[in-house]
Amino acid sequence: MFFGIGGASALTVPTAPTAVGSGVHTDVKGKTFAIATDTTFAPFEFRDGNGDLVGIDMDLLRAIAQDQGFTVDIKSLGFDAALQALQSNQVAGVIAGMSITDDRKKIFDFSDPYFDSGVQMAVAKNNEDIKTYADLKGKTVTAKRGSEGETFANSIKDEYGFKVKALADSATMYDDVKAGNSVAVFDDYPVLAYGVSQNNGLKIVTEKEQGSSYGFAVNKGKNADLLAAFDAGLANLKAYGQYDNILDTYLAKSEVAEQGGFFQLVKDSFPALMKGLGLTMLATVLSLAIALVLGILFGFFKVAESRILRGVATTYVSIFRGTPLLVQAFFFYFGLPQMTGQPIDVLTAGVLTLSLNAGAYMTEIVRGGIQSVDTGQLEASRSLGLGYVTSMRRVVVPQAVKIMTPSFINQFVITLKDTSLLAVIGFAELTYQGQQIYAANFRTGETLLIVAALYFIVISILTQLSNVLDRKFNK
Repeated sequence: MFFGIGGASALTVPTAPTAVGSGVHTDVKGKTFAIATDTTFAPFEFRDGNGDLVGIDMDLLRAIAQDQGFTVDIKSLGFDAALQALQSNQVAGVIAGMSITDDRKKIFDFSDPYFDSGVQMAVAKNNEDIKTYADLKGKTVTAKRGSEGETFANSIKDEYGFKVKALADSATMYDDVKAGNSVAVFDDYPVLAYGVSQNNGLKIVTEKEQGSSYGFAVNKGKNADLLAAFDAGLANLKAYGQYDNILDTYLAKSEVAEQGGFFQLVKDSFPALMKGLGLTMLATVLSLAIALVLGILFGFFKVAESRILRGVATTYVSIFRGTPLLVQAFFFYFGLPQMTGQPIDVLTAGVLTLSLNAGAYMTEIVRGGIQSVDTGQLEASRSLGLGYVTSMRRVVVPQAVKIMTPSFINQFVITLKDTSLLAVIGFAELTYQGQQIYAANFRTGETLLIVAALYFIVISILTQLSNVLDRKFNK
């Protein structure tokens, strides 16, 4: 697998054995390693009903860590982001159903293989027309971007005359097939089989094609002790039967799970969504507090008499209004640590991104508010002997605040919604939690409806509160 999303159910995770006496690497004992993984790639990594990261990869990693005497701090980032985090030294290793390929061996060092994968094709459950690759002629199929499924589909598309559409995750691919936009999906066989068992609306129609093996990865030439400990722990787990127990926990089931109604989905999703909403509000409040300070400061710079101050403010605004928010988020979380050598946590990167971006827009709100006050007001106060600063503080700004307040409320709403973009760097806000849920239950439409309703309710309440404060203080 190169990229991956999958399904989930609450499973009982077997307890890892205590460290066996042989094959233990003392170099890693007592250490803590940050390990990146995908957000969802069931049955290898996904969140159970309690919001905990479980799956084959997660259980193997934790069991190996216990066996070898080290601890892990797991970062759920998404596959692309996980590799970027590893290359920028934000984490020590990656375990995410990652295929061992010759190209990747040039960049990463891999552990011994811990799972042999393969590719299968599936179609919508009610599709009786597509049974073999030959039936795909003139049609469109889908696969995860950069995955073995995509590689295999591209290798046979000319022979069988079909087109390949790459999407980002399994839940999206499965929905695309069920909607009829694609007639089939190519995916890693355990992921596809697990999704079918979780009632994802598809059925498998081909035998498994031989694929690559999965491995644990570290940066080339680095963390050799961690890699050796992983191999030793994996060997111990296999020798003592724990490896087979973990695989059986997730792969032995064949029956199709039944799904509850909409209100049961709301009930099951509520804890995770509330956690995400809390982080959304935290990031929003912190970002707006910083953005407000930046907006006021650079807003006054914008209307200052000093050309230098105006130039500084204009440069700041141009940079952060002239580049996409997602690019800024990637830069602060991946690029900046790579340039400075100092890791940065996801909350800090997210708040930094949102506050600097919102601050640029607030700068223009402040500038516009000040400049909308009749210049005669400033001139009149200056003619009465008041200084520039005093005139601004006592005459211009009080009038400008009334003009700026609606725009500030609007920016507050925009910033709250912009937190959803931070899901791409693994910030577990509301949208991220929604993605985790529908990747687990394949009920995309219903889950997104719940998420949208929560955003609507919170934004409506906060907008009404802001309007009340506006009327109270700006009579």
